[in-house]
Amino acid sequence: MADDVYSRLTAASRSWQAPELTGEIPQGDMPGDKVWIGPQAVEKAGVTFRALLPLLAEAVLESPARRAVVAVTGGSGVGKTCVSALLTWYLNELGVGAYTLSGDNYPCRIPAENDAERARIFRAGGVRGLLDAGQYAPDRAHALRALQLSDRDSDPAACADAPWLAVYQRAGREALSGYLGTDKEQEYAQLEDVLRRFRKGAEHIWLRRLGRSPEDLWYERKDFSATSVLILEWTHGNSGLFAGVDIPILLASTPAETRAYRLARGRDANADTAFITMVLELEQAKLEARAGAAKIIVSKDCQLLTHEEYRLRMDAGR
Repeated sequence: MADDVYSRLTAASRSWQAPELTGEIPQGDMPGDKVWIGPQAVEKAGVTFRALLPLLAEAVLESPARRAVVAVTGGSGVGKTCVSALLTWYLNELGVGAYTLSGDNYPCRIPAENDAERARIFRAGGVRGLLDAGQYAPDRAHALRALQLSDRDSDPAACADAPWLAVYQRAGREALSGYLGTDKEQEYAQLEDVLRRFRKGAEHIWLRRLGRSPEDLWYERKDFSATSVLILEWTHGNSGLFAGVDIPILLASTPAETRAYRLARGRDANADTAFITMVLELEQAKLEARAGAAKIIVSKDCQLLTHEEYRLRMDAGR
C-alpha cells in the first residue's frame, strides 16, 4: 500500500487534472462548520494541489509509516476550509486516503469565552500601560470606562479626542499579541500528540471536538487505518509552536483582504469591529513572521509566490 501511495502521487504530479466536482464535497471536522465552495476556491485548490503533489510524494517516501501531514494556513476567511476540503477530496479521488483535521477544535476556550479573554487581556494590559507611563488619572479612568462600554477603546479614531488613549492601545496590543496564537490560547500539546500518533502509523486516534457552548466538548475515535495524508486546516498551522507538520501551505492575504473575506462570509457577528480588526492585524503579523517556513505560498489571485514575492505583496497591500 505504501509503495502504491507513492506511485499514485508521483504519477499524478506529472499529469494531474482537476476532476469535475460532483455532489457534495466533505469538509473539515469542526462541528457545525460548513461553507460554500466557489470557483475561486476551486482554482486556488488546483494551483495548490499541483504544487503539493511532488512534495507530498517525497514526504510519504521519507516517512517510516508512509504518512505525511500538510498544514493549510492563512488569515481568517482566506479559504482554508474550502481549499483543505478540496485537497482532501482530490487525494481520495486519486486513491490516496486523506482526512481534514480542523485546528479550531484545539483552542483552550470556546469562541465566546476566548473573545472575552482577548478583551480582558487587551484592557488589563492597556490600563497597566497607562499606569506605567504616568498617564493614568481618575478622570481618564471614567472616560476609558465609557469607551469600553461602547467598544470604542480599541478604535484608533477615538485617540483624536483622547490622545492618552494611544498609550493604552499600544500597551493593550502588546499584551494581546503575547496571548494570540500562543499555548495560552491554543492546546498545542494535544494537537501535537495527535500528529505524532498519526505519523507513527496509529490506526485509531481520539480527536477533540469543540462547539460553541461549554457543554460542547467531546472526543471521537477516528479510524486512520486507510489514511496516508492528514490535512490540518488552521490559522496557526505554520506557527512553529508544535511539531509534526511536513508541508506548511500559506494562503496569502493582506489585512484588508482578510477583513473583506470575513465580511463577505458573514460567519461572525462582530467581524467589522475595531477590536476584531486589531486582532486580525496582530494575527497577520504572526503569519508574516512565519511565512518563510511555508513550502507553498498561494496568493489571493491564485498565483504561486516565492517568499520574496509574498513580502513585496504584503508591503504593497498595507
